Amino acid sequence: MAIIDYEKLVVDIPDYPEPGVIFKDITPLIADKQGFAAVVDDIAGHFMNAGITKVVGAEARGFLVGAPVAYRLDAGFVPARKPGKLPRAVYSANYALEYGTDVLEIHKDALTPEDRVLIVDDLVATAGTAVATAKLIERTGATLVGFGFLLELAFLKPREIIGKEFDQEIYTLVQVD
Repeated sequence: MAIIDYEKLVVDIPDYPEPGVIFKDITPLIADKQGFAAVVDDIAGHFMNAGITKVVGAEARGFLVGAPVAYRLDAGFVPARKPGKLPRAVYSANYALEYGTDVLEIHKDALTPEDRVLIVDDLVATAGTAVATAKLIERTGATLVGFGFLLELAFLKPREIIGKEFDQEIYTLVQVD
């Protein structure tokens, strides 16, 4: 497979969704069949021998990356959704975003203590989504193995934030300083 320059396929959108925020638009990257395949293969390949049984991805862009990574790892996929989107009993976790707060939920029966879980998302910035997702996994009794991200906004120090509560590996394809 050709080496892909992921950053060239990600478009910066200034002042979206509010002034001062630079939104990282991954849609050109996932529209590029070689780029998208490389993202999935790189993240899945890194965790291939970790015994992953489930991948958890946060709504909505985490679904785009997490589901194909789960398929590549021969694992199940568990969506972490916004409130009111899941029809059965859920665990909930509040978290802070770069520009507000939100809540994530997973079904209480989505994971078991026998599961080995990888969290996959397109981007980690202030780490609120990642930490909330990890806390949801903890509540199920499953084992969190690691975190896989396409982009990391390193200048916001998400590794330090995650590291205050979790010591699992953090793997990122692109670090933005």
